Formats: sequence, C-alpha cells, structure tokens
Amino acid sequence: MGSDDLHHKRKAKAARELKRRASRRSSYDKVLIVCEGEKTEPNYFNEIVHYYKLNSANVEIDGSCGSSPKNVLKRAEQLAKIEQGKGDAYNRIYCVFDKDSHETYEETIAKISLKKPTGLFFHITSVPCFEYWLLLHFQYTTKPFHATGNSSIANEVLKELKKVMPAYSKGDEEIFFILLKELEFAKQNAQRALIAVKKNFTDNPSTHIHELVDYLQNLQSE
Repeated sequence: MGSDDLHHKRKAKAARELKRRASRRSSYDKVLIVCEGEKTEPNYFNEIVHYYKLNSANVEIDGSCGSSPKNVLKRAEQLAKIEQGKGDAYNRIYCVFDKDSHETYEETIAKISLKKPTGLFFHITSVPCFEYWLLLHFQYTTKPFHATGNSSIANEVLKELKKVMPAYSKGDEEIFFILLKELEFAKQNAQRALIAVKKNFTDNPSTHIHELVDYLQNLQSE
C-alpha cells in the first residue's frame, strides 16, 4: 500500500470519527469545564448537567489536574489542543479554581484574561474557596475570611458552612440537589457580594460560580 493511499485512508477515518462525534451532540455549544477539585466541583457541575438534561457530549467536566490554578489552565489548554487537532474544538472553556492561598492565582487570572478576546477561555473563581458559594445558599455575607492559628483560610469558610450545613463534607455527590431550592437566592447573593467587595477594593469574599451556573441553565436556549 502506498503512503498516499495510507494517508487518504487515515484522513477518511478521522472524518468519519469527527462526523460520529458531532452526531452525538446537541446543537448548542460544546463546553469544557476544568476544575481544581477532583470531586467536589466536578460532582457539583455533573449534577447540573444531569438536572438540566444537558447532553454530556456537549459538556465535558474534568477534575484531574490537582489544586493549583496554574495546573487548571495547563490542563484546559492541553484538552483544547487535542480537540482542536481533531477538528472538533470547544466553543467555551471554563477554568474553575479558588484563590485560597495559591501562589499562582493572580498569574493564572492574568493569563486567562489575555485569552479573553478570543471568547474561548473564562476563569470562574471563588475567594477564598468554593464553599463560600455554598454558604451563600443560606445567607448573604461579605465578612472577610482569614487564616487563624493552624486553621487555613479555606477551613475558616468550612467552619461557617458547617454551622448551617453540618452534614457537608468535600466530595459529596448531591450538593447541588440538596441546595437547589436556594439556588436563585445564592445567585443573587453572589452578585450582591461582587458589587460590595468591589466598592471596598477587595475580593474577600467573592465568587463567580453563579455566572457559570447561569450559563449552563440557559445553554440549551442559546
């Protein structure tokens, strides 16, 4: 078999695979969500996909990159390159990570911001951590969080959350469903908090999780 024939066969096979993959998807955006957490955040967004009956072929959720914001972006770029190489690029890519005490937080936000003109990459951050978003389902608060003694800043948020949600633990698989009735309340609180901290020239506490939740809620109608 000549090299030209082999090349054409491989090209035809790739085209068939691309067509097969595309046939599995719905007409709305193909989205990638890369989370810093291995379980908590991926579980949460998988619940959203299930609840709103989104096509899992359209929304891919990855949590295999560790907790560093820098690694979240690196993983997102790797997956984006793979899909683009297949001729099946994502329409949007969301990098979900916390500020916590990560050294690469600001650096990663700056890198993603440089990509924003392309309309492809977005950062969805929480300060100090994702649990602040969960806390907003119960109450509106802009009280800043700080590490205390041997207790990390994220652990201080966890303490507050457990006052209103004693059974919570990282990695729970039904957090979205448990808090569903308070979802719109949390979204309103998150938006209020962003306005409040901006006026105070800080970001502690704040979250943008509601922006991604809102996007997914309306994905099928776009």
